[in-house]
Amino acid sequence: MMFRIRTALAALAATVLVGVTSAGPATAITGGEPDGNDHPNVALILFYDATGRFRCTATLISPTVLITAAHCTDGDVGKVLVDFDSVIAETPPNPYPLAADPAIGYTAAEIAAMGELSGTAYAHPDYSDFTDMKNWNDVGVVVLDQPVDIAPATLAPQDYLNRFVPKVLNKTAFDVVGYGTEVRQAESGPQKPTPMSYPIIRRQTSVIGQKLTSQILQGNGNEHDPRAGGGTCFGDSGGPVFHHGLIVGVTSYGYTDNCRYLDGYQRVDIQGVQSWVSSFTG
Repeated sequence: MMFRIRTALAALAATVLVGVTSAGPATAITGGEPDGNDHPNVALILFYDATGRFRCTATLISPTVLITAAHCTDGDVGKVLVDFDSVIAETPPNPYPLAADPAIGYTAAEIAAMGELSGTAYAHPDYSDFTDMKNWNDVGVVVLDQPVDIAPATLAPQDYLNRFVPKVLNKTAFDVVGYGTEVRQAESGPQKPTPMSYPIIRRQTSVIGQKLTSQILQGNGNEHDPRAGGGTCFGDSGGPVFHHGLIVGVTSYGYTDNCRYLDGYQRVDIQGVQSWVSSFTG
């Protein structure tokens, strides 16, 4: 079963999350480390849809455009909050007030009052909502209301990943960045590694390529792999997948609710994605 790996960020956590408890040393995502200032063009995005408030990750690719996942932009209501801070919250409370009217989502005025950036979400028109692997198109953009003075990241050129035949792909590490939940054991209760709600910080890790299709790059999310650092988790959705500093994909899905095993990334080096994104970036 595939899981969309965006996550709720509201008064109550989503059912896949647990309340914050005391724990031992935290690991980033399912391995890796805090990002600090390594990727200042990667942001947390916060938005409403008909079912509640959620967070994802997005990357600036022009002064006004961020790339993310379609399942983070499809059906959004109101404005999207964008925050480039590396550390959002180490512990509760949630730093972002709720929208005055969740049915209409955030307004630009509400986001401005928080001192954050606002934008409008768009999903790829051919997004298949996780129903068609051949036409996945899980990519979206957020267009900022005002440009920002942050150096944007660069998309890989078209068909960049096609060079990675299986024997090369299975030895190649890709860097992933996101604001996803940590996975760790609590000091009490069940000792199964579980996604935690806090801290909310930007993290980075690396994954080894596992499979490539015309739409998807799949990776092994294994923090015990000596060649890489781990994988992605809830809230990392839409976050960038880098190879040699170029964005080759965005985080799309995982196969387990504890963020182990395989991670799926929407390719952004394919013609159908690049032509659509360029309609926003020019």
